[in-house]
Amino acid sequence: MFGLIFALKTSSYRCCCRSVGVNSWFTARNKSANMSSDSHWLSPADREQLLNELRATGWVEVENRDAIYKELHFKNFNQAFGFMSRVALQAEKMNHHPQWFNVYNKVQITLTTHDCGGLSKRDVKMAKFIDKIALSL
Repeated sequence: MFGLIFALKTSSYRCCCRSVGVNSWFTARNKSANMSSDSHWLSPADREQLLNELRATGWVEVENRDAIYKELHFKNFNQAFGFMSRVALQAEKMNHHPQWFNVYNKVQITLTTHDCGGLSKRDVKMAKFIDKIALSL
């Protein structure tokens, strides 16, 4: 069998999937159609309230992109890697993976929801988890 890469676009979701046949296409389509409301854009009222909360903990909005960013510093590489491992486990549970960069004790994280093309409740939830983990180290 051969793998096919395709992009499925519906009215409000984009889903990029790896498929090996027609049945996988229908599965991907149903997953996209049944996607959690957490992946919808934030309403203006929610956005202002939730982003204010995140700004208070050091998150900033990314210029020219609907995303949030934070840079964290740890005592050493081991602590930074431990932090990233804990976030990675949560990211897998949420199926919501950060864009991040690590050098020694520094971790830079950018969050956005590709399914809706901008910030969503999933990003806020992940940012709050990241803050909680960072404080526990």
